[in-house]
Amino acid sequence: MALIKPFRALRPPKHLAEKVAALPYDVMNVAEAAAMASGNPYSFLHISRPEIDLPAEMDPYAEPVYEKGRENLQRFTAEGILVQEPRECYYVYRQKMGAFVQTGLVVCAGVDDYESGVIKKHELTRADKEEDRVKHIDYLDANDEPVFYTYRNDPAITAIVARAASAEPAYDFTTDDGVSHTLWVVDDRAVIDELTARFASIATLYVADGHHRSAAAGRVRDLRRSANRDHTGDEEYNWFLTVIFPDSEMTIMPYNRVVKDLNGFTVAEFMARVGEHFSVSPEEGRFEPKSRHQFGMYLEGRWYQLVPKQGSFDEHDAVSHLDVSILQNNLLGPVLGIRNPRTDQRIHFVGGIRGTGELERLVTGGEYRVAFSLHPTSMAELMHLADVGKIMPPKSTWFEPKLRSGLFVHLLT
Repeated sequence: MALIKPFRALRPPKHLAEKVAALPYDVMNVAEAAAMASGNPYSFLHISRPEIDLPAEMDPYAEPVYEKGRENLQRFTAEGILVQEPRECYYVYRQKMGAFVQTGLVVCAGVDDYESGVIKKHELTRADKEEDRVKHIDYLDANDEPVFYTYRNDPAITAIVARAASAEPAYDFTTDDGVSHTLWVVDDRAVIDELTARFASIATLYVADGHHRSAAAGRVRDLRRSANRDHTGDEEYNWFLTVIFPDSEMTIMPYNRVVKDLNGFTVAEFMARVGEHFSVSPEEGRFEPKSRHQFGMYLEGRWYQLVPKQGSFDEHDAVSHLDVSILQNNLLGPVLGIRNPRTDQRIHFVGGIRGTGELERLVTGGEYRVAFSLHPTSMAELMHLADVGKIMPPKSTWFEPKLRSGLFVHLLT
């Protein structure tokens, strides 16, 4: 069963919420983060990306960066930019992006559930990124950015959340990207207990986005537990910040690929190799896959449709039948020589929110030679794969809209 608990969020006053709210730390580089926070001393990026307040030559993993994050969080608290809730609450967080609406519950999830497998993952973590999150959380003494979880839709939970979202919201604003963000505070103890009990009947939660933050929360708990002779298991560091959405409201976009070169092949040689495992047909204009097992390829100013040939993958295997696996196993690996997409510097991953126009721009600009557009992985594929204990290839899912950081922070003490 999934154990959740309310918490006393550190959050901005209503009049500052829009100025504080920021995109997650990992969807931008340092220069982009600095530009986003420019002229805005309230931006949460001063906490989630504190290197923007240090010299440009500073190593982003150096101790002064983590110290700056802690200093900035303390400043935000001292100046009333972030204020702690007087009592433990849940929060309802709704995002609207065009016609799409997702409504989640902001809670603390248990490290024990993550380690026992009640919370299921579908990706491996990178040691360097995980270590960075451990230090960041430990120095802040807080989970400053939520993990993005999902569960199989439960009508009873949906009804409770809908009732909570019928009240006056604490925040309601629209960001520059056109996404609206609305937050309700759930402070009625009876409703809190009802939600806690309903989630106790949910067998499994799934990590949608935030594997590194989840793993780091576990490691920080271990550090705190080993240093605390009086550890009871009730301490705040045993819990971490999450927003949990029903699977019926989740949207996965494709996670596209661009590659810097053709691995020494001429265009004709490369096309011949691609044709060994794919049926290749030229397209007029941009090509965006409309169904599974279709791929777009942009090369030399032209789009092609790729369809994998029969026998090139196992449709009955939970991992092999994924489009990201088909592309990796039949083209990126054997033809372009990208054996480990996690570490190979010749490949770059482009979130589907940027569209196929971004793929064209990257190739036309000369930094990359060829681009591939994919059909998005489905929620059903993600949950089935997690249920059978398998791991997806890296960069298999891109969720939109992104949760805004800074609207709620979970303090560990």
